Amino acid sequence: MERPPSPRVSVVVPIFNEQENLPLLQRELEAALARLEHPAEIVYVDDRSTDGSLRVMQGLRRADPRVRIVRFRRNYGQTAALAAGFDAARGDIVVTLDGDLQNDPADIPALVAKLDEGFDVVAGWRKQRHDSFVVRRLPSLAANRLIAWVTGVPIHDTGCTLKAFRGEVVKRLPIYAEQHRFLPVMSRGSGARVTEMVVNHRPRLYGHSKYGLGRMVRVALDLLTIKMISQFSQRPLHYFGLLSLLLLGLFTFVAVLGFLGLPYAPGGLSGPERWGTAVLPICLLGLTIVMYFAMLGLLAELAVSASGMHRRSAIDRLLNELH
Repeated sequence: MERPPSPRVSVVVPIFNEQENLPLLQRELEAALARLEHPAEIVYVDDRSTDGSLRVMQGLRRADPRVRIVRFRRNYGQTAALAAGFDAARGDIVVTLDGDLQNDPADIPALVAKLDEGFDVVAGWRKQRHDSFVVRRLPSLAANRLIAWVTGVPIHDTGCTLKAFRGEVVKRLPIYAEQHRFLPVMSRGSGARVTEMVVNHRPRLYGHSKYGLGRMVRVALDLLTIKMISQFSQRPLHYFGLLSLLLLGLFTFVAVLGFLGLPYAPGGLSGPERWGTAVLPICLLGLTIVMYFAMLGLLAELAVSASGMHRRSAIDRLLNELH
């Protein structure tokens, strides 16, 4: 088989139990890539499928030399699959999409053209979604609003897998847990130019969704991590100081309520008695937590400072060796 040219565009597709969708997806990818002016490759990442997906991908590999396959030893999840695809991708441009045919491969040329306008990340926006409103669309809308408010990055649809990246941007971002949806936010934090464009979204033809409401809790926890990584990695005291101030305000409010003797504590006690029996221990605990976060911020500042001094020392040694 003739070896294909080195790709400029790598299409990364995480796969988990999509054997019915794969043949049609491959045909649509081939049609989309034929419209590109650059050579391309397709990287399927098998997240240890339990159906015949691997066998189908191997058949696609024999028919198309541009197809490459990465397979996990066990199921690790979509974020890990995308991270493995980024490591395997050889192109200067990396495009990601789901393997369930709800993302339309026909949008790939437009995403790549948007990158050529000078952007580093182009996020897809499923403006017209074909999913259940209660189970999928409503939680996604709430999560997107929360993420945009917390991070300050106005992306309408962070959960859309269909995105395009410059390779040098996405390959240096360490991701884990459910953090693949935060890739535009993390890229923006490192100085990348991020934009979005409306993409087509289609109903699922085969199989069933792998997402559920339980993912919302994990996304909320990851959001706190991403907030610190993207905006406070070089000034951690600001992050922990902000948490301390918020907690201090909360416990001050509780203390004022207790001192005024509002009727939420044990009944039959006067204001001062209620203060001593219920509110005072809570406020002491709150003060301890506030001091704990403040100390964490100071320790993190020392760690960042020491790391910076170590890097500067290494650079100085290298420059001395060069001279």
